[in-house]
Amino acid sequence: MKKRMLEIMDTTLRDGEQTSGVSFSASEKLTLAKLLLQELKVDRIEIASARVSDGEFKAVKEITSWAHQNNFIEKVEVLTFVDGGTSIQWMQDAGAYVQNLLTKGSLNHLKYQLKQKPAEHFNNIQQTIKQAGDKGFKTNVYLEDWSNGMRHSESYVYDYLDFLSEQPIERVLLPDTLGVLTPELTQSYLNSIIDRYPNLHFDFHGHNDYDLSVANTMEAVKAGVSGLHLTVNGMGERAGNAPLASVVAVINDFLPEIQININEDSLFKVSQLVATLTGFRIPANKPIVGENVFTQTAGIHADGDSKKNLYFNALLPERFGRKRKYALGKTSGKANIQKNLHELGLTLNDDELKKVTQRIIELGDKKERMTAEDLPFIISDVLGNNVASRVKIKSYVLTHSKGLRPTTSVSVEINGKNYEQNASGDGQYDAFWNALQKIYHPQHIDLPKLVDYAVRIPPGSNSDALCETTITWKSDAKEFTTRGLDSDQTVAAIKATEKMLNIIQN
Repeated sequence: MKKRMLEIMDTTLRDGEQTSGVSFSASEKLTLAKLLLQELKVDRIEIASARVSDGEFKAVKEITSWAHQNNFIEKVEVLTFVDGGTSIQWMQDAGAYVQNLLTKGSLNHLKYQLKQKPAEHFNNIQQTIKQAGDKGFKTNVYLEDWSNGMRHSESYVYDYLDFLSEQPIERVLLPDTLGVLTPELTQSYLNSIIDRYPNLHFDFHGHNDYDLSVANTMEAVKAGVSGLHLTVNGMGERAGNAPLASVVAVINDFLPEIQININEDSLFKVSQLVATLTGFRIPANKPIVGENVFTQTAGIHADGDSKKNLYFNALLPERFGRKRKYALGKTSGKANIQKNLHELGLTLNDDELKKVTQRIIELGDKKERMTAEDLPFIISDVLGNNVASRVKIKSYVLTHSKGLRPTTSVSVEINGKNYEQNASGDGQYDAFWNALQKIYHPQHIDLPKLVDYAVRIPPGSNSDALCETTITWKSDAKEFTTRGLDSDQTVAAIKATEKMLNIIQN
C-alpha cells in the first residue's frame, strides 16, 4: 500500500513564542530555523507575525536571507493580516515569500471583532490575495476560530470555503483556536469538509486547553488532512499547542498508512535546545522528551526488562537519541541496582549487593532522587565501613545565622554512655568539632588532627546531589582516611568523623 504523505509545519517560532514570558532573539530564531529544516526536517516553518516589532523584522530578514541561499525560502512562512497591503509590504521588505493570512473562521469573530458582513470580509481577503499574487507571493489562509465557527455558524464556514475554493491559494489552515474540540468533533467536522472540498489542501492546527491536542490531531490525520501545525515541547498560548514529539511518535506507531519526513532521533536534541533558550521547563513526565519517561523506578520493572523486555513498549529511547535508565531509590530493588552497576562496569557479590540495596533504600527515604553517578560513592560508603560501631553520634543541632558565629549542640554515645556538649566555631563543622573536643578532652583522649578535607559530588549532578566528604586524619601512630555520604555536605562530614571516632576507640 502506498503511504500518504503528510506535511508537518512547525510554528514554535511564531505561535510557540506566544507562550507567556517567552521571546526569541533574532539569532536564536535563526539557529532554530536551521535546526528545524535541516536536521529535524520539518516540511515548513512559521517564523513570525508581520508588523510586530523591529526585532521580529530583523529575525525574519536573517532567516529569509539564509533560506534564499539554501533553497528553503518556500518552506518559510509569516503570519499576515487583512490590512490593505501593509503586511505584504512588510513581508517584501523582510524577504519572505509565503504568507499565512489571518482571517475570521467564525461569524462571532467577524461580527464582534471586525464588525463586518461576510461579503465585505471576503472582498478584502480577495484583494489581499491578489496583492500577494501580484508580487509573486504564495498565500495560505487561516480561518481563525474555525472550530467554534463549525459549532455555531456552520453555514458561514461553508460559504467562506466555497469562496476560498475559487481563490489562487495554496492551503486552508483550520485552527482549533480555543482548544474546544474533542476527537469525535474533530473527525466529524473534518470528514464533512474534506468530503465537500476534495481538491483543497487542509492543515489542522490544534490547541491543548483540554489536553486533547494529540488525540484531536490523530483524528484530523485519519480524516484526511494534508498538514499539521505543531510546536516543540507543545509551546503556545494558554495550555499550548499540539506537541511535535508526541504527534510524530503517534503517527509513526499507530498510523502506518501515513508517511512523514521528521528525523525522530533529533527530536530530543531540539527539545532540549528550545527549553534552554526559552527557560520553558519540560515536565519530567512529558512523553518522549521528559526526563523520566525512559526511566524505570520500580524494581519489578527492571527485573522484567531482564526477562524478555517485559516492560518495554514501542517507544524505545534509542529512537529519539536517548537511553533507558533505572532509577535508584527506595522502590528500586536489586534489579535496578544491577542494571546501573552493569552500566558502570561494576560487579558486587550477593552480600555486597544486599548491603548496597539497603543503603539505597535508607537514602531514598531521605532523598527523593539518586543517580547512577552516585552509586560508586554509595558502594564506597557501605563497603568501606567495616569498623565496629562503639561510638554513635546520636543527634546534633547545627545553626548558622547571619552576623553570628555558627553553633552546634551534639549528643554522642560512647560505649553505651551518653555525652552532650555545645560549642561555636568559624563554620558549622568547626563548631561541631569544638563540641567533640569538649566531650573527649575530660576523658584524656586526644583526637587526631584533621589534615585534609575534600568534598565531591558526582559529575553532572545538581545541587541536590549526594556529597562524598573525605577527611584525612593524622595521629601520633598513623595517618588514615574516612568517608561520609549524604545529600548535605556537613552531615557527610559528620558521618566521616563518626567513622574516625570508632577507629580510634578500637
